[in-house]
Amino acid sequence: MNESALRQLLAAVAEGQSTVDDAVAALKTLPYESLPDVTIDHHRALRCDFPEVIYAEGKTVDQVVNIFTRLTENHDRVLATRVNEAQAVAVAKSIPNAEHHVVGRCISWRRSPSKPPEREPTICAICAGTTDLPVLEEARITAELIDQGVQTIVDVGVAGLHRLLGRLEEIQRAKVVIVAAGMDGALPSVVGGLVSAPVIAVPTSVGYGASFNGIAPLLTMLNACAPGVSVVNIDNGFAAGYLAGMIARMAKEK
Repeated sequence: MNESALRQLLAAVAEGQSTVDDAVAALKTLPYESLPDVTIDHHRALRCDFPEVIYAEGKTVDQVVNIFTRLTENHDRVLATRVNEAQAVAVAKSIPNAEHHVVGRCISWRRSPSKPPEREPTICAICAGTTDLPVLEEARITAELIDQGVQTIVDVGVAGLHRLLGRLEEIQRAKVVIVAAGMDGALPSVVGGLVSAPVIAVPTSVGYGASFNGIAPLLTMLNACAPGVSVVNIDNGFAAGYLAGMIARMAKEK
């Protein structure tokens, strides 16, 4: 049960369309569910307004399918990240309208078969190079599942700064900016000095040996001289998309 469902339940009681006993029975539902290999936190949607997300890497095909299925039975949207091909095929067989995002390595599902209405993008998601795109896609998919519009701008790294400046007007309209970059990881600091919105930096493991699988861009971003730049973990597009979605949603509500 999420906040919207809870409000509908309480409204139904207030209007006499549901009994107090019915409401108590609904609220007595356990906030978690224990399966053989996992305990699903069904209460998270009520606390955080977004259901628990499946991190599929390291899980078996059956585990991913079982968790995904139980989440679809209890929530209006489901997201699994770091999904491999075998897991994606199996989920698609069990959940026909689940969507496999190949580049972003995710599977998403909504109870409604139709996509959410188009909105003016409040999030701008940027990556320095095309090889950063899987991480950026993970961020975009996550933020859009939180019902926030996302505009993506790809391959505008600092080695060709004119490419970034050519899209600056679009970037400056965003309420929050995600910037994914590997190699030297300099792009978030550059963007941070050009926009008034908060910047969420995502170091990626893209780069040659001395980038140390993302440690070099991580340190660069942590040492950014531009204010307003926060940093998530290496390759963690999900965290960036989730945080950006929360910021954008709160900005709209305000």
